[in-house]
Amino acid sequence: MTGPTTVADDPWQVLRGATRARVALGRAGDGLPTARELEFRAAHAAARDAVHTPLDPDLVRAQLDGLELLEVHSAAPERPTYLQRPDLGRRLAPGSCLPPGPHDLALVVADGLSPRAVHEHAAGTVRAVLERLPGWTVAPLVLAHQARVALGDEVGAALGARAVVVLIGERPGLSSADSLGLYLTWDPRPGRADSERNCVSNVRPPHGQGYAQAADTLVALLGAARELGASGVVLKDEGRALPPGAG
Repeated sequence: MTGPTTVADDPWQVLRGATRARVALGRAGDGLPTARELEFRAAHAAARDAVHTPLDPDLVRAQLDGLELLEVHSAAPERPTYLQRPDLGRRLAPGSCLPPGPHDLALVVADGLSPRAVHEHAAGTVRAVLERLPGWTVAPLVLAHQARVALGDEVGAALGARAVVVLIGERPGLSSADSLGLYLTWDPRPGRADSERNCVSNVRPPHGQGYAQAADTLVALLGAARELGASGVVLKDEGRALPPGAG
């Protein structure tokens, strides 16, 4: 019976402990060791599950209890179409109706490519952001089904918001199936380009950004965007958005 592997036995152990990347996997003959192969297959299955897991609106409502929540659907009628037609995920379903503002900010919680990320991290992130926005008028929260980032442009415009933030499940990777991204667009309206957005990504404590850290960065970006009247590459070039210690 052998004991646990030590650093002396495997000097790559220190590096593996410092990153979730797949490094120094070893080999068994001309293939991977069985344990590493099984880890890879489990991670791949988790990523597939994250993409295909349906958004649970009742769970999200329960997590956001006390906050007004509206629901919308994109023009993609169901998941297979959503995955095959990204353009439909960027538009609201025909007949969608949202109460007009004006508001300073609209927050859209969107399933994206990982509803799991929404289930696990959206509520904590939303509450952290709202705690840091005294003086801002915020529209009712919007929960979007089969949504891409650009759906927020149409939602923000319909709500009469000066800015929109889309909290969306990001494309799963083999080490992160539950990553939430926050996409900020100033003056949202259909046709905005991705270069006109700012992103705070990898919100997934404990392995990624924590809710407080992500909210601090986002609120700093919102303040800078309000001052500049713009978001995206213009805002990034200013170099003023990050709070102290967040770089």
